[in-house]
Amino acid sequence: MTDAPDAEGSAKAAGSSTQAGVRALGPPRLRGFAVQVLRGQAQVTFLPSAVAGAVFFLALSAAGWEYGLYGLTGTAVGTATARLLGVDRDRVAAGLEGFNACLTALCSAVFLGPRHLSTALLALAGCVVVTVVTAAVVRFLGTWGLPSLTLPYCLVASAMTIGAPGFQRVWHHGEGLAVLPGSATGTTAVQPAELARGFFAGFAEIFFMPQWYVGALLLLGLLLADRHAAGVACLGSAAGIATAWALGAPAERIADGTAGYNSVLVALALCGVFLPARPATLAYALVGAGAAAAAGPAVAALFAPSGGHAFTWPFVVTTLVFLAGAKSFPRLGGSPEAA
Repeated sequence: MTDAPDAEGSAKAAGSSTQAGVRALGPPRLRGFAVQVLRGQAQVTFLPSAVAGAVFFLALSAAGWEYGLYGLTGTAVGTATARLLGVDRDRVAAGLEGFNACLTALCSAVFLGPRHLSTALLALAGCVVVTVVTAAVVRFLGTWGLPSLTLPYCLVASAMTIGAPGFQRVWHHGEGLAVLPGSATGTTAVQPAELARGFFAGFAEIFFMPQWYVGALLLLGLLLADRHAAGVACLGSAAGIATAWALGAPAERIADGTAGYNSVLVALALCGVFLPARPATLAYALVGAGAAAAAGPAVAALFAPSGGHAFTWPFVVTTLVFLAGAKSFPRLGGSPEAA
């Protein structure tokens, strides 16, 4: 795999050790599919690693067995749909057709309730639809040499959560979630324990989970797959938290991870995935991470009147803008070896 415009994964080939972890699963074709599914989960953080995907599954299961099941099943449905539709084999093999479906399924479980049959059916349908949307977005953004990121998932998830209250067999929470945006309230004084919790929760919130220990397990998966990526992700989380604190975000937003999760993804995308890993791109990535943290409340306020959620819109918008801008900055481009 290479850093092609339509690829969300890093430019690292998965080694034979990845295959060894699933040899006991059955025939070669089943083993190959299992590897693709696990890589799809890991591609949420740009890693084509079955090992990281397996750890991510355990992390989601630690939050609740339903979430682990929804995430893994959603990834499998998205990957299988792409295979049936004849999507490029390299994309499927790297897990690039699974991560949007993983997030779509988890979104359904978190916001509609995981134990309703309607939620399960809607999640399955959403995973099929997001595969089609992915193809459209890849083709559209590829015209400008830009990646699709999690834009397909954001589009499907926003439509799903905004429209769900209008269907009685889908919505089980009474009144809708539409609110008027308001100013921030609450103390801005952050305690050390809240900072630590927010640092780990920032990783967990990528998958909608607020628990710090889920984030710690996700970070472990990153470390096992790529220590450099893990380091960049940690710096991104710190930059997001620092920006939110400096701007006066309520301590609650910092502690629950919502102030930093978009920053983690932005930092990963801009340093080592779509731009080469070097000091200049790291600085650029951390500026982007801070910008994503600042954009979070703006996006949340924009979607609030329609009952929607920010999801990873701040990450998508910030990353696309910074990648488009990087084309005008020669010091940020080129190959990593040229640094």
